[in-house]
Amino acid sequence: MLDPLHQFEIHPIIKLSLGGLDFSFTNASAWMFAITLLACLFLHLGSRNKKLIPGAMQSLCESLFSFVSKLVGEQAGSEGVQFVPYIFSLFIFILLANLIGLLPYSFTITSHLAVTFTLAMLVFIGITVVGAAKHGVKFFKIFLPSGVPAFIAPLLIPVEIVSYLSKPISLSIRLFANMVAGHIVLKIIASAAVVCAVNSLVPLIVFPVGINVLLTTFELFVACLQAYVFTILSCIYLNDVLHMH
Repeated sequence: MLDPLHQFEIHPIIKLSLGGLDFSFTNASAWMFAITLLACLFLHLGSRNKKLIPGAMQSLCESLFSFVSKLVGEQAGSEGVQFVPYIFSLFIFILLANLIGLLPYSFTITSHLAVTFTLAMLVFIGITVVGAAKHGVKFFKIFLPSGVPAFIAPLLIPVEIVSYLSKPISLSIRLFANMVAGHIVLKIIASAAVVCAVNSLVPLIVFPVGINVLLTTFELFVACLQAYVFTILSCIYLNDVLHMH
């Protein structure tokens, strides 16, 4: 059986070390760079020659932007619209990373917790700064909902603090776990097809191959869904700090 975890291994392409710290340019770095360039190219091609009757690329870009813009408006209100460019960039990056990770011989960067946690921390730090800038000292009232009896405060405040600090953890693990689990299952079933071929059980190959085709279709759905979930939760967290309870 082929090692299902081999696909997640990180290998240095250009080894760099500074002050005892490893700054090597790895296969993960290369794919992140490629996905960023692809996202920029996709948006550039979709917006460079805007027409009244849009072509396929312009229509796709506008549809995705309208989708995210509407999502932010619904979840974070009119005050959240100013953050649409960042939320949209986040959505496009995660969506492309998830989809490209399904291609043969590619690398799924969102299958690494370091990547998903960094994305989640950017959202967490961003919403915290926005909330503190808008509400000042009153921002800390987010840990004590209005109307709560004073005697419950010593118990409720620590719970609210833990809940708030756990947001980037849950946000990152959800994306990471879904990507890892799906790719492992695909690799295991693909390995079963290889075993059948090696042991001259060619007629049986149709079963793991058929299952993998169905699972790949399902993983395409999961890739899009997880980008959506990450985005909508980011919008909900933004709404929480803009419109505190």
